[in-house]
Amino acid sequence: MNFIQAFGRRAAIGAIALAATSTLPGTVLADQVTLISADGTVNLVGDFIDFKEDHYRIRTALGDLRIAASRVRCEGEACPSFGTVAADVRFAGSDTIGVGLMPLLLTGFAAEKDADASIRSGGNGDIVAELVADSGYGDPIGSYVVSSSSSSEAFAALLQNNAQIGMASRRILPAEARALTGAGAGDMESADQEHIVAVDSLVVITHPSNPVSTLTMDQLRAIYSGRITNWAQLGGRSAPIKVVNRAQGTASRSVFENVVFGGRSASAGQVIATDNNEMASLVNEDPNAIGFVGFAFQRGAKPVTLVSECGIAATPDAFAAKTEEYPLQRRLYLYNRADNLSPPARDFLQFAMSEDADGVIAKSGFIDLGVVRKPQAIDGQRARALLTARADAEGGGLMRAMLSQMITYDRLSTTFRFRTGSSRLDERGQIDLKRLVSYLGKQNGAEVIFVGFTDDVGAFDGNLNLSVARASSVLDEVRRLAGGQLDGVRMSATGYGEIAPTGCNESDLGRATNRRVEVWFKAPERG
Repeated sequence: MNFIQAFGRRAAIGAIALAATSTLPGTVLADQVTLISADGTVNLVGDFIDFKEDHYRIRTALGDLRIAASRVRCEGEACPSFGTVAADVRFAGSDTIGVGLMPLLLTGFAAEKDADASIRSGGNGDIVAELVADSGYGDPIGSYVVSSSSSSEAFAALLQNNAQIGMASRRILPAEARALTGAGAGDMESADQEHIVAVDSLVVITHPSNPVSTLTMDQLRAIYSGRITNWAQLGGRSAPIKVVNRAQGTASRSVFENVVFGGRSASAGQVIATDNNEMASLVNEDPNAIGFVGFAFQRGAKPVTLVSECGIAATPDAFAAKTEEYPLQRRLYLYNRADNLSPPARDFLQFAMSEDADGVIAKSGFIDLGVVRKPQAIDGQRARALLTARADAEGGGLMRAMLSQMITYDRLSTTFRFRTGSSRLDERGQIDLKRLVSYLGKQNGAEVIFVGFTDDVGAFDGNLNLSVARASSVLDEVRRLAGGQLDGVRMSATGYGEIAPTGCNESDLGRATNRRVEVWFKAPERG
């Protein structure tokens, strides 16, 4: 039984910890230990019994507890000493990546190396992977240690030279980048040191039996601020809403609050889940609960469609995550210093960023960066939005032109966006250029249109011209990168200005989402 199975409810954990503590008054006993969850929000206190098969066993007033070492770290004189595990590559940072993605990613890396991966606990929540050649004499290839905590710890470990690769479920902050640059680590925002390995949606979830399937952002904000407290206020059954949140300071909660509350903190008095797995468990076992988890951790809970303030509905599916048009969106990063990147660490990063890793990332439940196609049907959500939108004669004519062209093409998930206030592609755009060229190189005879869009700031005609210019610049970048690889693909550029927004122009985030270049694709005709 693992940590989540043994303790599905945080309240129960707290009760156990309190009961255990109450049996040990006064000074701390020599054999007393504290097991602390990855985010530091849950403590289990008891007498250390033993450590076997990657599990701690402690004695409390309620009996003996067996806790997986991968879920906690041990503090106290009686904690077993594992020493420093020798490693060719050390990872540190986000538990979303460390726990949810790294075990399978290391297994995939081993397969790519024609090796076997032996993955075990190294104690204190670490994961240790040993890669051994599966041919010849079974020579060791490398050892890898993953320490999971938080995104902030990724940059602290890199700064202290305690890791070669940092794992983060948010982008590095300017202050963190400056500190590392000042320590000789190089430019942390360069393509050589900042690597987007996957994307992730924070999916709002309810119990599968809950009849409420759509929430406006204002309703979600009201639930988490305590202004809406009963499901009947949302058209559901009359029952108090159980609000589940993540601990303050976690990357998941920061993303949620930045989008929903503009960076302000949500209301207090909510149930706190220690991680994605416990969040899903708490929601799945309570018909009245609501929470949010990474895309990979829904565990059978019901995903909720979110409707923005301007009426744009977003369904949490893989395509919306790839295009980054679902509002609760984040990128998953790997970072490295420039001055201590060993050949084994460089090899791993090259694999993690390659198309060979896409299947492993998808198997983990996250969203890889591979290119996929989606029809733009006349009865689809976007077409309906164009048909029902109110516009003047000029805007209406452009909408009809877009609709008539759109329905004859599929849309690729590749969507280019630009750095704020710049005509330069953002950090993901540089990756997507290479992925797109690789994809189109296998589509001889296809037809592709790069289609630009803008926010609504400025004059209508000016935005229309800007959208065409941006689409043309992306086309030029693709041609430059491809050389002669895409001579058999017909490519052109157009733009539709500020129509068909995917985000609300009233917010900075919405405007950034709308400043984009899409890729429309028509498959080659087969004779």
